[in-house]
Amino acid sequence: MIMGGTMKKIAILSLHLGYGGVEKSIAALANILCEKYKVEIICIYKLYDKPAFDIDERVKITYLIDSNLPVRVASYKTLLFHGHFIKLTKKLATDYFSKLKFLSFMKDAVSGIFMYPKRFSVMKKAISESNADIMISTRTFLNEWLSVYGKSNIVKIGWEHNHHHNNEKYAIDVVRSSKNLDYFVLVSKDLKKYYTKKLRKYKCKCIYIPNMLDSIPKRLAPLEEKRIISVGRLSQEKGYMDLLRIFKQLSKKHKNWHLDIIGDGPERDKLEEYIKTRNLEEKITLHGFRSKDYIDKMLHQSSLYVMTSYTESFGIVLLEAMSHGIPCIAFSSAEGAREIISSGKNGYLIKNRNATAMIKKIEDLMKKEEERKKMGKEARKSVKQYTKEVVQEDWYNLLEKKGKR
Repeated sequence: MIMGGTMKKIAILSLHLGYGGVEKSIAALANILCEKYKVEIICIYKLYDKPAFDIDERVKITYLIDSNLPVRVASYKTLLFHGHFIKLTKKLATDYFSKLKFLSFMKDAVSGIFMYPKRFSVMKKAISESNADIMISTRTFLNEWLSVYGKSNIVKIGWEHNHHHNNEKYAIDVVRSSKNLDYFVLVSKDLKKYYTKKLRKYKCKCIYIPNMLDSIPKRLAPLEEKRIISVGRLSQEKGYMDLLRIFKQLSKKHKNWHLDIIGDGPERDKLEEYIKTRNLEEKITLHGFRSKDYIDKMLHQSSLYVMTSYTESFGIVLLEAMSHGIPCIAFSSAEGAREIISSGKNGYLIKNRNATAMIKKIEDLMKKEEERKKMGKEARKSVKQYTKEVVQEDWYNLLEKKGKR
């Protein structure tokens, strides 16, 4: 922890500190590292007056662009960072927005695109002039900039949160951007295995460190309320329209059950329209973005957690539900869920996105309270390897160059 009598300095490179899984992980990492290191988050965009997730006051936050760039623009990374501008804007125009909303989005998006050269220049300068001993990058394009512009005498670490989904082009971009780093941290065992093979010719060493739970509740959820919960960004890849259709079928027989969805995003208007046109307002609640305390309160009142994501690199929300002792049901297409859920033990994994099979498993646990509670206890046991203490030690080992996972 100490270099030449002084505390090591760690810089974490971030796109923004708004709402998102990566941003939540950045906040959690900064909070554990500041206990033994001097930590700074170097952030390109400032989207809010304060970070969306709580960050320890010992952590220094440096914003490079004090921007009012809307969150929805920063979130459409395909639009801003990978050049598929025309293709995506056509989709947005037809799928997500009314004409007025679309014009507003286009104005914001164009502003974001013209801001691209500025974000490159300010981050290049920040990386090359930083006096950090260790720099941790959290995005593919930041990996590349860190590789090229980071000082030769520092430890360079990439941190990958996204799954390749067998997309060879994406995987090639990841390998190209990270091959000259010292370490590449993957949040799942599957990703570590995949990129270890891809990076075997290069100096970069792959390390598995999962995302972590901030805390574990003292009390288990009683699992007696007739409530199903799901938490996440309301975007197409999360599959929330599938969840609404599934719950619509379940509600025909189980009229006293309620579905709570916490989160916001570009699909919200479409989901609200579906709920309204099918007279489901009293059975389904879209809560929008909520605080961690609010989410914990809702989890404690819930009896089942359902994930319908098409893809999920890790699935921290599953761990949060399991920490409350809630059994989880997910489609196996969510890669991260496959590492967390032991089907038939702490929840169920549904193959081939089979909605009928998911309905059956949800219905089984709706009917069988004792089975819910049995699975809930197993779910609680499952989260021990993801506690702050375990994951913190993994990071400390890596930063002291003892990484073994």
